[in-house]
Amino acid sequence: LPLTILLRSMLPALGAESTSRETTYDELNQYSPPMGRLDLRKAISEHYKKLYDYEVDPDQGITVTLGATEAVASALRTVGRPGDRAVVFEPYHELYPSQTRIFYMEPEYVTLRENDRAGTWSFDTKELEAALDGAKVLLLNTPHNPTGKVFTHDELKVLTDLCVKHDVIIITDEIYEHMTYGEQRGKHILIPKEFPNVADRTLVCNSIGKSASATGWRLGWCLMPPHLTETYRGVHDQLVVMSPHPMQYAALTYLKLEETYFSDTLATRYVDRLDKLATSLRRVGFEVSAPEGAYYLFCKYRGVAALSAMGPWDAAMHMVKEVGVACVPGTNFYGSDHALEKEAQQYLRFAACRSNQDIDAACQKLEEALSL
Repeated sequence: LPLTILLRSMLPALGAESTSRETTYDELNQYSPPMGRLDLRKAISEHYKKLYDYEVDPDQGITVTLGATEAVASALRTVGRPGDRAVVFEPYHELYPSQTRIFYMEPEYVTLRENDRAGTWSFDTKELEAALDGAKVLLLNTPHNPTGKVFTHDELKVLTDLCVKHDVIIITDEIYEHMTYGEQRGKHILIPKEFPNVADRTLVCNSIGKSASATGWRLGWCLMPPHLTETYRGVHDQLVVMSPHPMQYAALTYLKLEETYFSDTLATRYVDRLDKLATSLRRVGFEVSAPEGAYYLFCKYRGVAALSAMGPWDAAMHMVKEVGVACVPGTNFYGSDHALEKEAQQYLRFAACRSNQDIDAACQKLEEALSL
């Protein structure tokens, strides 16, 4: 979504002619309510009703945040205390263990493992239950960065049942919810809607950062059960006060977009780029499973002759310096000792969220520098 469209949505308020022009002009330069503008919270509520037929109270069920990053941080601090354990699927986005440690919580990892033949990722139920026993929080990211995994209904049923059994609170990060492909297209599962038995223990974090290509706007939100609202908003207020007021107003335009933007445009925007990049990576020796969602390729690199003897960090630096294509080493995404010694040593992560021209240039560089 071009940012100019969202910026343009602010102009009527900024330049409106009225008897209180100074007040109208200046409103967006001032504090909003810490929990977010009421019209934005109502728009978010309507958004979930339209897309998921899920009703959430804009007064007590939604807080506008400084992106999904702060939404997750405030959720952790709301429900967690020093010494509490937070279960995290690895590979992970690095903010999850970092945030748990900031609040003196302890991350505990459950490893997702790749089935090379099927091109899928899965977890071991016994390993998950052992981790959840005595834990306070489960952090769940689906669609998943970096693997592109979309957790299935059956997997989420197992996960939610275990969280009830062990009295664990679920915090979800859903920033890629509309970027689902193939058989998973349009099948994002909103946990409190699909599994109402955990609605009172689930906090849903989201933002416009990825879906509006506006990561610099820092505009997100959290859906929470009402019994956690007062504490959540108190934490949020002390951490950041509020999300930028002009961005809150502009986000109203984003939330009024046609449903096809979410169901069709975002579901297809990155497919060709992912396919092109995956094809070139495979040609030079990478093992690549097609992602079910998001816009990353988490690739085994040991089959690439020029990289085979290198550790992940050295391989990533070689890609940047000698090939001209940036990627992230697998060790950035794992925390357990066993995975750092094994799984982490096999992977590099590439992102296909750049322009088609950039992807074409990257593919050319890959094939020129690394061809078998």
